[in-house]
Amino acid sequence: MRKTGLLILAMLLFTMAQAQVITNKTSKAVTVGFDLFTDIWLSPPADMKVRTINQGFNVFATYNFALSEESPHTFSIGLGMRTHNLYSDNRITNLHADTIAFVKIDQEYKRSKMNLVYAEVPMELRFRFDNTWKIGIGFKASMLLDNKVKYLGSLVEDGPTVKMKEKDINQLEKYTFGPTLRFGYKWVSVFGFYQISSAFQRGLGPELAPISVGITLSPF
Repeated sequence: MRKTGLLILAMLLFTMAQAQVITNKTSKAVTVGFDLFTDIWLSPPADMKVRTINQGFNVFATYNFALSEESPHTFSIGLGMRTHNLYSDNRITNLHADTIAFVKIDQEYKRSKMNLVYAEVPMELRFRFDNTWKIGIGFKASMLLDNKVKYLGSLVEDGPTVKMKEKDINQLEKYTFGPTLRFGYKWVSVFGFYQISSAFQRGLGPELAPISVGITLSPF
């Protein structure tokens, strides 16, 4: 997670530095934004209780092509990175098995989560009204970059508390995709993303998929 955090921080610093040198003309063509969201996880295992708030983060930069010479509406395409978290009362006991299953935690624990990090290509049709209100209808395809599970708790009843972190969960889907929707005023928007594809390969893990809901900040 440290390497992932450093990578996201580097992207943030780079995009902020780039934004400082963008001219007025170019600023209409380039958008840098940040999504802060929570995930609603679809189709969890029957005995899994998922935490209400599963915070996630996304950073992106797009180039905007005007639909016509005088039109305020654009088609935008770019690059981004996003991270998802699944907090629950289950954990994966064998990350490298042929078929992945989550197991109910019966002993005392403080935290159990799965983390997924993707690189993505976002595409959007953006409609602007009065140069203040905007609607974005889009789609994005993503590639898995990193994944891990973290657990803080006992491994056996009345046992000591241990802190565990394991990487490389087996049977995750390498590529995911889904539609996006934004509605906003100036540089703040309400954001939604529905991942159509499951996080795991079909038949080799639970059919978990996130619906992300949050806000977008795009000051640049």
